[in-house]
Amino acid sequence: MNRVQALVDTALGNSAADLVLKNANVFNVFTGLFTKADVAVVNGYIAGVGDYSGRKEIDVTGKYITPGFIDGHVHIESAMVSPAQFACAVVPSGTTTVIADPHEIANVAGVEGLRYMLSATEQLALNVYIMLPSCVPATHLENAGAILTAKELAEFIHHPRVLGLGEMMNYPGVIHKSEAVFEKIRLAQGKLVDGHAPGLAGKELTGYIAAGICSDHECVTAEEATERLAQGMHVMLREGSAAHNLLKLLPAVNQYTVGRCLFATDDRHPEDLIEQGHINHMIKLAVAAGTDLAWVLQMATINAANYFRLGDLGAIAPGYRADLLVFDNLEDWRPSMVFKDGQLAAKNGKPLAMNFFVDDKWVRNTLHLGELSRDKLRLPSRSARARVIGLVPHQLVTTALELPMPIVQGEFVPDITRDILKLVVWERHKGTGKVGVGLLQGLGLKQGAIASTIAHDSHNLVVVGATEEDIMLAIKEIEHIQGGLVIASQGDILGKLPLPLAGLMTDRSIGEVQGKLAELHKIARNLGVKEEYDPFMTLSFLSLPVIPALKLTDEGLVDVTTFQLVSVSV
Repeated sequence: MNRVQALVDTALGNSAADLVLKNANVFNVFTGLFTKADVAVVNGYIAGVGDYSGRKEIDVTGKYITPGFIDGHVHIESAMVSPAQFACAVVPSGTTTVIADPHEIANVAGVEGLRYMLSATEQLALNVYIMLPSCVPATHLENAGAILTAKELAEFIHHPRVLGLGEMMNYPGVIHKSEAVFEKIRLAQGKLVDGHAPGLAGKELTGYIAAGICSDHECVTAEEATERLAQGMHVMLREGSAAHNLLKLLPAVNQYTVGRCLFATDDRHPEDLIEQGHINHMIKLAVAAGTDLAWVLQMATINAANYFRLGDLGAIAPGYRADLLVFDNLEDWRPSMVFKDGQLAAKNGKPLAMNFFVDDKWVRNTLHLGELSRDKLRLPSRSARARVIGLVPHQLVTTALELPMPIVQGEFVPDITRDILKLVVWERHKGTGKVGVGLLQGLGLKQGAIASTIAHDSHNLVVVGATEEDIMLAIKEIEHIQGGLVIASQGDILGKLPLPLAGLMTDRSIGEVQGKLAELHKIARNLGVKEEYDPFMTLSFLSLPVIPALKLTDEGLVDVTTFQLVSVSV
């Protein structure tokens, strides 16, 4: 109440504010207009917008102020850095709030992964809210490090920063009324349930929404978005590193639908965060495409706050938290100052916040491969033709090829002349010894092996290589560094990026991570990997058995169209 009384006194002009940003062009999310005014801040909250004086005043004449930007759906782990380093990367770009779904680390470390993410985001100069992972593991065709049922999630549902249930990828389970799925939906009653339903339409979409699913970030066409908006869903317009959907979705935004549209990045990798930015990059794209500026800024701020029921975020108005961005112009969308709760958190693209200690022992040493035997890489041939995963440039989908293959001593072997490599997915959580072996065409690798423990969604160890010797060498190095990225060739380790936090992240800075990634990409190119493929991003989706047509898990080759395991031999 003392805080509220101080706000009232300052709002009335009876006492000086802690901080006043003077003579700004202030964006009002409720009217869609910029107004020249001062912004008064007391105890981290906005007291008023008008004519004010303060104990500290900053003259921002000619500059523009907006609320801090909000990312409606992001997997922090995809940036490959700890939450603290993620904050250092996105806050200077103007993002002051993210809604995170930690299903990547949950697939590795289960409830300990959730506890880590909550504790590691507690003291950041970034609001981090959590949507509990709804699908760990994602399917029955792979083995993750944990199984999260409604019982395990119940521990977290009442945490003040948990806003509900994360993307419900198991839309078949919703439509067919799976009791396990509905237990999780019931657990989130009174909170939100985010959706994930690519391609779902008609009555199946209606049934999915009727279960209480509130949003979707998987739309790829304006028609898909409009169908969801017409049935009361909120649509997150996504622009990530792997999926670029924003420009195609903008036609669905109009004066009637804009209030139910918000921005999300989903997955944003280090290079894009450094070179392009975060939500501010989406604003720049949308404005350049001709979308009304007021609508764009509303989608980046108040719309997300309203959807997630964050009543004190997303606006510059009395009683709202003082998460404020100062821009020198409305062209580059790079803030010159970022204020978090009234405190300067970044200036001229540089973070001012420092790291703090987080107990992360529960998400370290998570690699348990079992016995490392080359025999597990065998690929027996039962016919002269094999099912081969075919890459498609710039796409997550693959093609299902059936090709004649060379056979040596009863086994299929790679054929470098036709760009066919051996692909391996090794269960890495519990040392079960389960290994899936298949064939991949299109990557371009001429020699060596590339390995990664970033492999959606279960994050087993995935390796592609020209020879079994280099595949095993890469696997052993991954075990040695306890997760990360490795390139091996002709008996040598050519490069590596250790990711000791669950095999997904490091506590090094995002700049260091990007520098190492650039080195690894250069090495991969020198070994023949084609320019149209990011080697590690491509690998990371080859084990995801929910995107057609063929994928490989530790259980074996998956025909995604039938959702069944199939033999490599035709």
